[in-house]
Amino acid sequence: MAKTNVRSKDVFINCPFDASYKPIFNAIVFAVCQLGFRARCALEIDDAGDTRLDKITRIIGECKYGIHDISATELNPTIHLPRFNMPLELGLFLGCKRYGSPSQRSKSLLILDREPYRYRNIISDVSGQDIHAHGADPNRAIIEVRNWLASKGGILPGGATIQKHYARFIAMLPGMCQPLALDSDNLTFTDLSVVINRWVISAR
Repeated sequence: MAKTNVRSKDVFINCPFDASYKPIFNAIVFAVCQLGFRARCALEIDDAGDTRLDKITRIIGECKYGIHDISATELNPTIHLPRFNMPLELGLFLGCKRYGSPSQRSKSLLILDREPYRYRNIISDVSGQDIHAHGADPNRAIIEVRNWLASKGGILPGGATIQKHYARFIAMLPGMCQPLALDSDNLTFTDLSVVINRWVISAR
């Protein structure tokens, strides 16, 4: 990878983009933004001239932090195979951390799964690393993200506070989207980030 400037507030989010996972994804993005960081993921750029792998490696290279959810292991009902995107992106992040420049080696990551120790059956090579379980619960995911980011230094609002703010944000989301001519049920990642950041600024 070419030399890349690592941005100290950028957080790469590697997770499923399925509708069933959306509540957890939205909660993670909200927690990251509420805590003063910048959420980033593969959905932020839609450019047919940019290959997906090039885009992902570029974003990973720019992010100091990474949140990797490896909970999506179900078999596709048509081809009877699981998805490997999340483990691949986790591997790219770990590769940057192990073999990259000094700034890349300073990366830090949070690995999430649905249940404790379930990962041993799917990616045993990550045994020995701290894996955090969210139990498929958005509020638990908020706690895990908050506690992890708080461990990086600085004083951050507590998890319960972030949970309350998120509940208020979700209740206000349709009203916030209306003047922007956005459908609150079908927000792109960019739309979601913009609306969250507007809410965070207004709530200060």
